[in-house]
Amino acid sequence: FNVARRFLSQETRSKIQSAVSSTPVVLFMKGNPEQPQCGFSRAAVKVLELQGVPPEKFTSFDVLSDPELRSAIKEFSDWPTIPQLYVDGEFVGGCDILLSMHQSGELEQLLEKKGVIPPLEEAVPEEHKRASESS
Repeated sequence: FNVARRFLSQETRSKIQSAVSSTPVVLFMKGNPEQPQCGFSRAAVKVLELQGVPPEKFTSFDVLSDPELRSAIKEFSDWPTIPQLYVDGEFVGGCDILLSMHQSGELEQLLEKKGVIPPLEEAVPEEHKRASESS
């Protein structure tokens, strides 16, 4: 086993566990959604906005205001960079993964599956569906 790896205290681990489970979408970032402190955090916030994640289903934690959280979250997820996105209590990834999932449509599918955003079909009127099926 890896001796170099610091072990999270049970208290820190449970604090992070309750943080990642506090709302359906949780972002550990530098700064806050109104004032991101790095381009990667800004991009992550933008992707969540573009996906239509409602504010009441989204929480962010500023790792710059809490150095212990900043190092602990990296260990908790075993992921070396910030931002980090969690959906439904599960680690999704950092900025690059978020961007590629956004572009491929995977992020939208995940958010729909977890009930964070409504499925797209609901927004399409019936006549448009029939028109596209018959063509």
